[in-house]
Amino acid sequence: MKVAEILTVKGGTGAIVEYFGPGATSMSCTGKGTICNMGAEIGATTSTFGYDESMERYLRATDREDVADEANKVKEHLTADAEVYANPEQYFDQVIEINLSELKPLLNGPFTPDLATEVGTMTDKATENGWPLAVEWGLIGSCTNSSYEDLSRASSIAQQALDKKLKTKAEFGINPGSEQVRYTTERDGILDIFEKLDAKIFTNACGPCIGQWGRYEDPKNAPKNSIVHSFNRNFAKRADGNPNTHAFVASPEMTAAIAIAGRLDFNPLTDKLINEDGEEVMLDEPTGWELPPKGFEVKENGYEDPLEDGSGVEVKVASDSERLQLLEPFVPIKASDLQGMKLLIKAFGKCTTDHISMAGPWLRFRGHLDNIANNTLIGAVNAFNKKTNFVKNQLTGEYGGVPDTQREYKKEGIMTVVVGDHNYGEGSSREHAAMQPRHLGVAVVIVKSFARIHETNLKKQGMLALTFANEDDYDLIQEDDTFNIVDAAEFAPDKPLTLEVVHADGSKDTIITNHSYNHAQIKWFNEGSALNLIKKQNA
Repeated sequence: MKVAEILTVKGGTGAIVEYFGPGATSMSCTGKGTICNMGAEIGATTSTFGYDESMERYLRATDREDVADEANKVKEHLTADAEVYANPEQYFDQVIEINLSELKPLLNGPFTPDLATEVGTMTDKATENGWPLAVEWGLIGSCTNSSYEDLSRASSIAQQALDKKLKTKAEFGINPGSEQVRYTTERDGILDIFEKLDAKIFTNACGPCIGQWGRYEDPKNAPKNSIVHSFNRNFAKRADGNPNTHAFVASPEMTAAIAIAGRLDFNPLTDKLINEDGEEVMLDEPTGWELPPKGFEVKENGYEDPLEDGSGVEVKVASDSERLQLLEPFVPIKASDLQGMKLLIKAFGKCTTDHISMAGPWLRFRGHLDNIANNTLIGAVNAFNKKTNFVKNQLTGEYGGVPDTQREYKKEGIMTVVVGDHNYGEGSSREHAAMQPRHLGVAVVIVKSFARIHETNLKKQGMLALTFANEDDYDLIQEDDTFNIVDAAEFAPDKPLTLEVVHADGSKDTIITNHSYNHAQIKWFNEGSALNLIKKQNA
């Protein structure tokens, strides 16, 4: 969270982030995993720690002794050389030093994971910005912070609340990270502690983190409120569909403490609480276990070994199903298709995967590409009128929803272009945010910069993901533009593509666009998608 504050949500774009030093080696393997998971929030290509004893302990605790043994044979190669860590400025492009002994708990948000507020300074900041100080929910878990260690440390706070006769002022929800974690924490009594504090135990799957939270019957008109959670994405409407929910990211321990206090500005380091007997009490520092003392255990993982030869398996889906649909291979986009393309939308400002493919009730259609495509880019802000889901149809001159407009272009066999701002596609690695535009006939996405995972997903679906060589060229794009990639037939690694932009008055601008496709990824494009290529190679 501190790194996100320093680098911002786009500061890691195009970079590999390596964590090292005594603070890094002191962390658990799952703690390191959480930090690397958060690397997506700064746009990093990847995040890494050097291999150390905590990783070996985790591998052995999860029945991967063979991996640990092999890693130990080459462990000197799984971390940087000593001279690199002794003089990091000579080897890294940028060095950030964070003293963990001085680092205080943070709450990041609302609406973006890089807006950090140090615990103890929230009252004035929240009041100044109109953030509700009363907290309605505290949520722990999902993919980011749901290890045995995370839940054990949060449960130590919960146990203190029970011992000191405190009740939670906010609703409290727990998402174990896997069936193994759920089973082991239940066996060891950790979940029981939460339940005694009246916490709700959600399934060990994506829940509020991805928007599968039926919190309101009418989210659009739901009241202004604050929630705190220990998963990483806190965009507007992300968790519950309510644009007025102010979501703040915190550690599991802080989330538990704030759920008990019910206030966003609660500082467990200094603030007292009044218990059921009217006494003033304070929470002590949390404790926990890096790994379960009795080892991990699980009865049913929910996984079955596949057949050695699955060629005889038939997948049956009802033709009238609204929720399931067999995928049809995408048709390759040819050089001729990249001529005469129309602008679908020029997105203004932040355009995350939630703007491109909203979650919430739409997730019921995840298995039906055509139905879920009806939410494509409905959250993106049109740069020309600052409205959402309201774009001009160049064929009729009328305005309408983005998916409806795109379907009209598709019916006429016209490919389209989406234009975006910085860090386009920030957020989840949701493949639908790339599959849906591709399904509807978007051929090219041109932006100032991409969030790395989304850029890769566009490549996998056989689309062109391009960036402006000159960011100011974004301003040249007009509402009635037609696009031609004049050198599309010469698509090759490290070779920019030339975009001819034809305006409604007949005038033209020539824009140079860059791309990061390598030879393998160009094969994906030529075959129509990575999946098409894999199918061809295994035919």
